[in-house]
Amino acid sequence: MAATQSHPRTTTRTEPAPGPDALKMLKAEHREVDAWFKEFEKTTNGSRKHKLAKQICTALRLHTQIEEEIFYPACREVGLEPDMMDEADVEHDAAKKLIKEIEGGKPGDDHWSAKVKVLGEMIRHHVKEEEGLGGIFAKARRSDLDLDDLGARMKARKEALIKQMKKRN
Repeated sequence: MAATQSHPRTTTRTEPAPGPDALKMLKAEHREVDAWFKEFEKTTNGSRKHKLAKQICTALRLHTQIEEEIFYPACREVGLEPDMMDEADVEHDAAKKLIKEIEGGKPGDDHWSAKVKVLGEMIRHHVKEEEGLGGIFAKARRSDLDLDDLGARMKARKEALIKQMKKRN
């Protein structure tokens, strides 16, 4: 018993480990998707473009869902400006419509590559607004949000969504 008290890491956890800081998690996802958009714009190989577009769309579907289910409601609850949050919701809706069109198409289809490029521009604008000095992330950081708890919940939800996706495929 004394050994486990002096070495708490050896004890069995009954609660999940603290999650990543929610904002760090979301920013890491932003960077990953942005890198895929950049690679998409550089490549000329149709099958590689298709694979990248699928990766981008899947990642954005997961990202928007955890933001909409967990992060945005928490931000609203602590009083972040409703107008700012509403704008983020509208940007998500527009992105989801374009994602659906991209997923329904393929390289060579009319305007398919242009849709991926425009989605990238939309997402970069959205990220800039979320991560900017007066943006959602800065205001969330200054709020009473428990970003580690929020990150743990978001991570768990994302993992559950990924499992659901794998079962369907």
